[in-house]
Amino acid sequence: MDSEKLGLCEEAAGFECGSVMSLRSRRRSLAPPAVFGFLLTVLFFSATLTEARCRFHAIFNFGDSNSDTGGFWAAFPAQRGPNGMTYFKKPVGRATDGRVVVDFLAQALGLPFLSPYLQSIGSNFSHGANFATLASTVLLPNTSLFVSGISPFSLAIQFNQMNEFRERVFELGTQDKLPSKHIFGKALYTLDIGQNDFTSNLAAIGIEGVKQYLPQVANQIAWTIKELYNIEGRTFMVFNLAPIGCYPAFLTQLPHNNSDLDEYGCMISYNNAVVDYNKLLKETLQQIQSELQNASVIYVDTHSVKLQLYQHPQNYGLKHGTKACCGSGGGAYNYNPQVFCGNNKKIKGVNVTANACSDPQNYVSWDGIHATDAANKIIANAILNGSYFDPPFPLSHLCNLKPIG
Repeated sequence: MDSEKLGLCEEAAGFECGSVMSLRSRRRSLAPPAVFGFLLTVLFFSATLTEARCRFHAIFNFGDSNSDTGGFWAAFPAQRGPNGMTYFKKPVGRATDGRVVVDFLAQALGLPFLSPYLQSIGSNFSHGANFATLASTVLLPNTSLFVSGISPFSLAIQFNQMNEFRERVFELGTQDKLPSKHIFGKALYTLDIGQNDFTSNLAAIGIEGVKQYLPQVANQIAWTIKELYNIEGRTFMVFNLAPIGCYPAFLTQLPHNNSDLDEYGCMISYNNAVVDYNKLLKETLQQIQSELQNASVIYVDTHSVKLQLYQHPQNYGLKHGTKACCGSGGGAYNYNPQVFCGNNKKIKGVNVTANACSDPQNYVSWDGIHATDAANKIIANAILNGSYFDPPFPLSHLCNLKPIG
């Protein structure tokens, strides 16, 4: 089963798929060499902040629907409401009711929302670009979008687009709505991708089958970072995978027994498999960090934040963890794999509609796979707090972070 397929073959559309005090309590202990490196980074960039509000003048993002700001629907126009209902009041290419995490990060850095690279009208790339598209994978897909629901814009394609973008900037020189050619070494590069590699065949081949190719996924991410480094990239944030065993969609569709559910209603075996991959990813990133001089390769543990949200939504001002806001069927998960958010379908002679709840601000899950605007804001605040970076990274010292609203 593909976490982002969800009706793509029919509709050419689809979905992928804490308080600050509690976040601070998770700050990791630092070994002396890590402390020394952390302090050196702060001192190295301290002079920069006297001249600018932020060390980073742009964000270049690579990913899937967890960070897509409109790329997929620019390529395959078919989006409908209720996506976008909370913040934008209309569909704007995001698979949620409002903003995705990278939107909040851009806001905190004092940058505008990222324009999708594939959007030909109304884009402004002067402060970065978003190459993410819904249903994307790290590895090259071996089938068509309309067969499997997997996007053709895999991570390697997204890197090629980035490379072409940079070459065009150098070729065209100063242009309205294009960045300076000097911006690439002053940008933050974010990668939030891999969920579809993990989930697309999970129901068919099981956890052990998926584990066979996960080293390729981690290595491809590492290769991409090295290639970005070769075109001036120096600061990389790589988000790990979420606890998909808590997703309403997978709780509904993946095979499991009641004995596999933990006290919070999440599937233990699938979440453990994600933890194993995240450990592999972290080790891979640590290896390439040692190979890239004057670069920062930061592993961002959003998995821990999301797990807390699903397990203890009330601690973060939410009410529902493993129940989708936008769906049909009610019950514990409010998710029907035959009718996805915003769609209507006749099932056994009965019209079934997947509508949005009236209070998405109380939900972690928007549509069974993607997080709500409210949850994404909590995740972004956790990232900005700095407690989830490994190795430690002085983002708040490099940027005068703005509050996110």
